[in-house]
Amino acid sequence: MADQPPPWRLIPPIEADGPWQMAIDRWLLARAVAGDRQPVLRFYRWSRPTLSLGHHQHTLDDHWPELLKSGALRILRRPSGGRAVLHGGDLTYALVWPQAPAGRRQAYGEACRWLVGGFERLGLPLSFGDAPARNTSSSCFSSSTAADLVEPGGAKRVGSAQLWSRGCLLQHGSVLMDPPRELWQAVFGCEAPELAPLPAAGRHWRDLANHLSQAAAEWLPGAGRETLETCVLSPADWEQIRRERQAH
Repeated sequence: MADQPPPWRLIPPIEADGPWQMAIDRWLLARAVAGDRQPVLRFYRWSRPTLSLGHHQHTLDDHWPELLKSGALRILRRPSGGRAVLHGGDLTYALVWPQAPAGRRQAYGEACRWLVGGFERLGLPLSFGDAPARNTSSSCFSSSTAADLVEPGGAKRVGSAQLWSRGCLLQHGSVLMDPPRELWQAVFGCEAPELAPLPAAGRHWRDLANHLSQAAAEWLPGAGRETLETCVLSPADWEQIRRERQAH
């Protein structure tokens, strides 16, 4: 009999600034690369408006330094790819999958199916985007590729990006809830996506995280459980994460 895959762990939702959030995700990926085979899912909220840049995004809009200088937002670089994401009215997830399918498109499909199921239960059907990736805009939400989930009218609800390291996958995703419209306009020079309103069960970020974690327990590959295995970060974990943050 083939070995059963280890159960998915769920880290309880965390609200913190960007450097801490990225340090946690880099640390989780490093653990997987070092041999921890148990996949992990977590949700989080950014404690202040932050623009996260894709790892390979080197061309920045000229006015972003002025927004940074004014204190309107913070700017940092994610370890994952893709383009800029404005955090402040979204729920972010990070998924670390040591034994993900090798094909990038297949991995996106299997790593996002739980989001489709979760939003279906909220009465908000989503489908995968089908537009080719373009470099015409600095915003992740300006187009919808096979890595993204869109509403029936075409508005992009979820944007995702990946980082692969020695066969282990880190996937980041931003689930738009109530994007800050004035700041969005200031950052990207366009209107924020017009999205269907979230039902009461998903209007608060912690409620949405709880709802989606239940969907993940059912639809994540190899899960098939009523709940995921909750794993609270220990003081020793936080110390290692602190060192990871200092190193970057």
